[in-house]
Amino acid sequence: MRVFRGLPNAESKAPCALTIGNFDGVHRGHQALLARVRAAADARGLPVCVMTFEPHPREFFNPAGAPPRIALLRDKLDALRMNHVDRVVVEHFNQTFASQTPDAFVEKIIVNGLHARWVLVGDDFRYGAKRAGDFDSLKAAGAKYGFEVEQMATVSDTSGARISSSAVRSALVAGDVAGAATLLGRPYEFSGHVVHGAKLGRDLGFPTLNLRVAHTRPALSGILVVQVHGLADKPVAGVASLGLRPTVDDSGRVLLEVHLLDWHGDAYGKLIRVEFLKKLRDEAKFVDLPTLTAAIQRDVDDTRAWFAAHGGQRDFATSATDRI
Repeated sequence: MRVFRGLPNAESKAPCALTIGNFDGVHRGHQALLARVRAAADARGLPVCVMTFEPHPREFFNPAGAPPRIALLRDKLDALRMNHVDRVVVEHFNQTFASQTPDAFVEKIIVNGLHARWVLVGDDFRYGAKRAGDFDSLKAAGAKYGFEVEQMATVSDTSGARISSSAVRSALVAGDVAGAATLLGRPYEFSGHVVHGAKLGRDLGFPTLNLRVAHTRPALSGILVVQVHGLADKPVAGVASLGLRPTVDDSGRVLLEVHLLDWHGDAYGKLIRVEFLKKLRDEAKFVDLPTLTAAIQRDVDDTRAWFAAHGGQRDFATSATDRI
């Protein structure tokens, strides 16, 4: 899969089957849409292209009121690759992009920028300044410029509830990791390179692996049971803190810290995946370091008990398991 920051160069503008969206989480609804694009692309001998945005448009227009992010960009791209996408265009969403009229968006982006021959959109798709463009206007533009347009209906679960990024986000905010995984069709996880931290965990007797989190408001936060892929042949059990670390840090920077239960070694610089299995509790601000240390020990004990009750580390038989 090729990834472009902005529109591809001239050599990469081969005709394509296209879909456009934020794809936050790449949940089961997104997966159904991507499967339809793949089928249409194969029938026409075209590559599959996805255009997505960074930052999320709602973050651009209303940073304080934007919804929490589900996925880091690395993980979104990885999920798109696992769904057989050939090209991803990560478009920088700014005022210039947002102010394009629907007609300008079609001509500049879909026609001249991506050379789309077939376009699939969801039933809530809007485009152009003030979201003035809709399916009907896109269909008319397709007739004008010579590309096909198709709309895909909402994908629902067995109860009839809509599978959406909002539903995944709500589950994560509520700490329902298992519910989010059901909507995603795979375990919920973050990936990244292990970086150096302040070494406070080591001083307290609980050394951690640290991953930076680019988003200031991840959908999931708190103290979590996890397992880590990329360090050994099997997943390694651990307990993680995802959030602001209010007892020891007032910078507002989000960090993912993972204490591994039974693994020792040098992980700095390694690319790992942290798979979230269970939320234990919310973050809390403790009065002093001894109180924090005692809380961490309880979290470790609770994590060991969880794995003992669930048969130890779990190597899920999903397409996501062996990506690293």
